[in-house]
Amino acid sequence: MAGKLIVVAFLIVILYNLGAGLYYMMVDKGTTNRSVKALTRRIALSVGLIVVVMFAIGMGWITPHDLGR
Repeated sequence: MAGKLIVVAFLIVILYNLGAGLYYMMVDKGTTNRSVKALTRRIALSVGLIVVVMFAIGMGWITPHDLGR
């Protein structure tokens, strides 16, 4: 259950950064780099989530599609 909460928390933060990037892009109109920073954080969080899931699969904490049962 805790693993699912971690994944959901990652996804919520990723969506927040995606929305922040869109908002900054519309409001700043290219005068600042806040949208670039928000989208960079989103990419870093996405890569981090993939690494966490791969690590959890490797440790046997989760099984993809319940394979191996």
